[in-house]
Amino acid sequence: MRDAWAATLREQWRARTVESVWLRPGDWYHPAVDAFTEALASGACAAAAAARLGEVRGAAGVGIAETLDDVGLVYQILEREPGMDVIRSLCEGWAGAVEALPVQVSCIDPESGLPTLEYLGVRLAETYGAARKHGHEAFVTHCLVMVDVATEDLAPWRRMARSAAMGRALSAALPAGHPMAALGGGAFTVLVARDWDLGETVRRMRDQVNENAAQLQIADLLRQPPRIWIEPLPETHEQAVDLLHQLRR
Repeated sequence: MRDAWAATLREQWRARTVESVWLRPGDWYHPAVDAFTEALASGACAAAAAARLGEVRGAAGVGIAETLDDVGLVYQILEREPGMDVIRSLCEGWAGAVEALPVQVSCIDPESGLPTLEYLGVRLAETYGAARKHGHEAFVTHCLVMVDVATEDLAPWRRMARSAAMGRALSAALPAGHPMAALGGGAFTVLVARDWDLGETVRRMRDQVNENAAQLQIADLLRQPPRIWIEPLPETHEQAVDLLHQLRR
């Protein structure tokens, strides 16, 4: 009976995650999924199985945000919250696998799922170039919105959970493809237009940060309230890139 319930739970989980959060349906299944669902179905401690699942996801190149969202769905089916021991084990397993991978250059920060600072620098070059083409100045038409949620030093798994929540929050608050980046240490930045919607944009970002922190039960990992401010762009692209590196942690 327990095996049948574990198999049913796995298939319900697969259907829900493929529909809503998983990016590549064909690579979701792994035997580690079975071990995790069996632990959940039996009522046993799932921390060890979560660590193995996190390790598998990290080795496959799955981001921590996608990994956390995926596991969150099986707990939604069970109508309960994952314990902090499960979240911690999942994150630590993921981190161990990622650290063991060969170093690769990427335009995506694996913890937050947001573009890297270097990629944002490229987007800034496009912004400055487009502004000049139309007879404008980028520092007049655009600005950076900074979001700082840093608290005291966090354990690596707590930092990853925070980064994942922030990546999801900022992506949800703004249109797809909006230029943004993780700066490390709980700091993030978004390139936005200086228009009448700027105040509303900042409000949406603040609301999404608070909402996602509550959903993942990590409000204690974030500065309360989050510090959000508008950082003016300098006159040139080179100065803008220097500014990003000054803001980096």
